[in-house]
Amino acid sequence: MPTEIQEMAEARAAARAVADWDEADRLRAGIEGAGWKVVDAGTSFRLSRATPADVVESGRVRYGASTSVPSRLGEPATVGATVILRATDHPDDVDRALAGLRAHAPAGTQTVVVADAPSRSQSGRLEDPSSPGLGPIGGIDPECVWIATRLGEAGSFNAGVRRARAAVVILLDARVEPVGDAVSPLIRALDDPTVAVAGAWGSTTTDLRRFTAAPPGDVTAVDGGVLAFRREDVLARGPLDAAFRTGRHLEAWWSLVLRDAGEGTASRRAIRLVDLPLVRHDRPNDDGFGPDERSRLDKRAFYRLVDRFGRRQDLIVVSEGAPGPMGA
Repeated sequence: MPTEIQEMAEARAAARAVADWDEADRLRAGIEGAGWKVVDAGTSFRLSRATPADVVESGRVRYGASTSVPSRLGEPATVGATVILRATDHPDDVDRALAGLRAHAPAGTQTVVVADAPSRSQSGRLEDPSSPGLGPIGGIDPECVWIATRLGEAGSFNAGVRRARAAVVILLDARVEPVGDAVSPLIRALDDPTVAVAGAWGSTTTDLRRFTAAPPGDVTAVDGGVLAFRREDVLARGPLDAAFRTGRHLEAWWSLVLRDAGEGTASRRAIRLVDLPLVRHDRPNDDGFGPDERSRLDKRAFYRLVDRFGRRQDLIVVSEGAPGPMGA
């Protein structure tokens, strides 16, 4: 068993002993995101592996858990930004997003593609060395991280973040197409130390349960398929909760995690930038889940969001003119 998992489990037991449930939940999410289960037994606990082991095929490692991916998080930043995309069952979307980055991303942009147990067609694109999708972006060849068994949205991004070489990390949904340089404005937004997360779309809420689209400026949460934040915050506040296997509610949850400075302390900011050159293409985020399974996962994600933040009225940012409910 990895030492870091044992230490996280012991820290979680200590948090539970003093009724620090937020910290206990955060640590549980980290343990589960690493592919382990923690089962409480009074004041004690036991750990068991919950995900497959790594698989080596033709010299390529397909990782069974996000924490099996070698981490660069403790290394100094060496590039301007790291953009992370998840590749599953829609290779045309991934190619389009990569082409947009290739055409517009500034020099020094690192791109990480997480192949989350992809379909045969998606695998073929990523394995073909002549594929145009694999050409350099910002002067750097994209890196592909292969996953053995589908982790889902949060687990995939955890795997990608571990390869980040930049101080600023950008999670980009493959349905979002860059049509200009969206990377530089996101980097600049995070030059402001009061800003924790930035993106192209945002939402507001009155109860931290129902979210509506918000105009540019300060928002309760960033959403819509592009989120930028600091790599150092992953070490301090992460990882993303692997229970968010679909995209539903993940962006709101992670935005609130990044913003939360503790009750009684002024929260950090989430901002929606004006006119970022991005086009959000309309395709259901099906992810290979059937309707019943997706509904179950979405409900589970909603309850995790509400359990952690449902009482945190201090995190609500009122935005005027919100036009209507946000989609999945």
